[in-house]
Amino acid sequence: MTEQYPLLSAVDNPADLKKIPRDKLPELAAEVADLIKMVVHENGGHYSSPLGVVDLTIALHYAFDSPQDQLIWDVGHQAYAHKILTGRRDEFRTLRTKDGLAGFLRRSESEYDVFGAGHASTAISAALGIAEARKLVQQEGHTVAIIGDGGLTGGLAYEGLNNLGFKEMRVTVVLNDNHMSISPTIGSFSTYLTRIASNPLYNRIRDDIWNATGLLPLGSKAVRNFLRRLEEGLKSLITPGLIFEELGLRYFGPINGHDYDSMLSVFKNVKNLPYPTLVHVLTEKGRGAKEAEGDSLQFYSLAGRINNKPKESPAPDYNQVFGRVVCELASADDRVACITAAMEVGTGLTTFAKEYAERYHDVGIAEGHAVTFAGGLATQGVLPVVAIYSTFLQRAYDHVVHDIAIQNLPVIFCLDRAGVVGPDGPTHHGIFDLAFLGMIPGMVVCAPKNGNELRDLLFSAVDYNCPVSIRYPKDCSLDFDPDGKATIIPQGTWEILRAGSDVVLLAVGSMVAAAQEAATVLAGQHGLEAMVVNCRFVKPLDEKCLKQVAAMGVPIITIEEGILTGGFGSTVQAFLNTNTFQSPFRTLGIGDEFVEHASREELLEMLGLTPGQIVEQVLTVAPIAKSQK
Repeated sequence: MTEQYPLLSAVDNPADLKKIPRDKLPELAAEVADLIKMVVHENGGHYSSPLGVVDLTIALHYAFDSPQDQLIWDVGHQAYAHKILTGRRDEFRTLRTKDGLAGFLRRSESEYDVFGAGHASTAISAALGIAEARKLVQQEGHTVAIIGDGGLTGGLAYEGLNNLGFKEMRVTVVLNDNHMSISPTIGSFSTYLTRIASNPLYNRIRDDIWNATGLLPLGSKAVRNFLRRLEEGLKSLITPGLIFEELGLRYFGPINGHDYDSMLSVFKNVKNLPYPTLVHVLTEKGRGAKEAEGDSLQFYSLAGRINNKPKESPAPDYNQVFGRVVCELASADDRVACITAAMEVGTGLTTFAKEYAERYHDVGIAEGHAVTFAGGLATQGVLPVVAIYSTFLQRAYDHVVHDIAIQNLPVIFCLDRAGVVGPDGPTHHGIFDLAFLGMIPGMVVCAPKNGNELRDLLFSAVDYNCPVSIRYPKDCSLDFDPDGKATIIPQGTWEILRAGSDVVLLAVGSMVAAAQEAATVLAGQHGLEAMVVNCRFVKPLDEKCLKQVAAMGVPIITIEEGILTGGFGSTVQAFLNTNTFQSPFRTLGIGDEFVEHASREELLEMLGLTPGQIVEQVLTVAPIAKSQK
């Protein structure tokens, strides 16, 4: 480490960072960036975004005194350099691996991780709460919220800004503008004015003049209005800061986020100002990696060598299937439109965005708006398909209930990354959607067993004329015919894939293949015949099928890649109890816990959802049933 990173090896905490001469900071930044690149290429993770904020991170820790000055990061993957500089340099090689460092901020990981962050737009609200609490206990220190990488497109950020503007406290918002939020004018004159405006002497003179005008016997109001208009007019001509000033924050910027002299000068000055400030910093995504600088979107994240081992895939991944099928749907029906919340590539909508540009809507990191916007489209006869990650739909739950379900609007929710997603960890696992959508009246909740069934369900959802959610994992779709045609599936119908008289496996979506494999092992190695049912509808249940299998009197096991509380298994159990069926019953899924980060394969093993573990569960109940025959 010392030979490879001579400067970084001496930095065990931010106090050590301050011992490095200012003119050596670019060299330190190069070492930090090299470590990030090496680890992400190996382990996978976000790439262009964390590289873009290395210089900014160093400047922040150099200018402020953390942890007494508390840095609250938005969009947690910005914080790779922050992790490295705050005592986790040597552990950084374990990033996103089982039992290693998390890919996002975690309070349990370090005292420097003041507020956990996985989703965007949270830092300003959290920082304001932290600053208020510190004020109550008279704790010294500055509070800094670093927001960027599209975080300012989320409504929560503006709610925080609006509230912050009414407060007289030392909170600084650092806007990391990497051209994913706003794109202002930048130039030497603007930078010069910002350095003047943040200077203590300038602010003292400004305040003295302001106070002096209030003592004028006549016309003080007119003079003050003139001074305000003059200052605001100059700022609006040169910078985009007027909106922040109107919200009650002093605006400084834009400044070059890779120029240490500019950043350190401004940060040093604003930390002593007694009121809220916003420092607008321009950074370059992917800085230091030519491939990421040239295409920051493509290199937004990398799979990594350890999670990207070549494997035979019988079919494309689900998001690729969705992207193709939704284009088929749009071709067949010109009422179809797609909405996403800043996840065009991740949800597989790149082709749709090009071929049906007039029917494609990327609303930014604003999930609530995406859902209500879709509702508005639906009232006018449009057929909205909202492509969104399961974990991000949680942020729009109220909108799903009030703006879609109560009005019974035909909006189709296609939930990518449903179930466990691997190294992204607990903030990104989509394990709650079956439960929280299943409790909404009128909502159809379904999950395909493979890519062909995804096509069937998407086309079928159009006929249902009500809110529909279709969930699928971040994984291979198992079977997909690119030239296939959709079959319309009657709402609320299941499919018996394998007959059996010893045990019934009721499997949902991604667990159907595991159940089939388990049934094959049970028959071949244990002489047990398991019925496998593809429970593609979690709501409504196929009550006819369920009564038939329950009447068999053999054990029933439900299998779902989701939280058990309120999920598919609990719904089936409630139905059986209500109808006084007494079959032995067991639910397999995710318990009352947040699932940690590891590879998808490791997580399924940890959760007991592999074919071998399903076999073990069957063997604990099936022999009892056979002895009762």
